[in-house]
Amino acid sequence: MKRIIGATVAGVIAFSGVYALAASLSVTSDQLGAGVTTVAACQSATLNATYVPSYQASVPGYSAGTVTLNGLASTCYGVPYRVELTGSGSAPLGEATGTTPSSGSTLVVTLTTVNAASVTGVAVVLGG
Repeated sequence: MKRIIGATVAGVIAFSGVYALAASLSVTSDQLGAGVTTVAACQSATLNATYVPSYQASVPGYSAGTVTLNGLASTCYGVPYRVELTGSGSAPLGEATGTTPSSGSTLVVTLTTVNAASVTGVAVVLGG
């Protein structure tokens, strides 16, 4: 009976130590650990991304190399962005990075020219 009580007490102590260690982990750039943090979005309204294919003899055919984002909120001014054109299976076709402007609601992004027929989606990330 003493062995069962001893094993139970040891298990509780070990679990408490592991739980306390896990609770102390945080997310930082200079430590290895695990954790969860909430990221507030700078854009609450819909951001519309469009591209207009243009004919390029070098492709040959129509290409997409410019994406226009409309509806940029002022809370997203001056933040890093990444825009990516994707193809079948969400395969990346072309991407551009930069910083959003400090005014205006439109952002025009120039990417590497890709065959417009291959584009199935546009991915936009705002913020670090």
